[in-house]
Amino acid sequence: MRTIWLTGAEWLAVLRIGLGVWWLESWRHKDRKGWFERGTGIAWAADVAAKHRWTAVRSGFDRIVAPRPKAMAYVVVYAELAIGLGLITGFLTPVALIGGLILNLLYLVLMIHDWAEQGQNAMMALISLVALLAMSWQTWSLDSALGLFL
Repeated sequence: MRTIWLTGAEWLAVLRIGLGVWWLESWRHKDRKGWFERGTGIAWAADVAAKHRWTAVRSGFDRIVAPRPKAMAYVVVYAELAIGLGLITGFLTPVALIGGLILNLLYLVLMIHDWAEQGQNAMMALISLVALLAMSWQTWSLDSALGLFL
């Protein structure tokens, strides 16, 4: 493979780190006080799920998220932080990539009718898949330094 400036593995690391920065920014700009104290994030998602035309989304949300809104707020917010830090540092990278892919697919399905969000979720999911299948943790990562996931 021919590339400019960096090797192919280094460009994949740049892609992985950039995706991590994107996740970290998603975490950084969240109103955590609103999410944790007032339940704004889960309340918004509940409203979206209640109007969703797919029964599986409505019933899944009602069964999994609605009974535990406070816990799910912490799961969502800190999952975004953990994914971002994992991808930036390259620590437990495959776990972070799979977690990010799942979270993006959940966001994509929940907001399937909100086209403003779909581009971001689709692109982040695609980057996660490429970074996972190309083993982007081989360069510039703690995983590589520690000999993990060879």
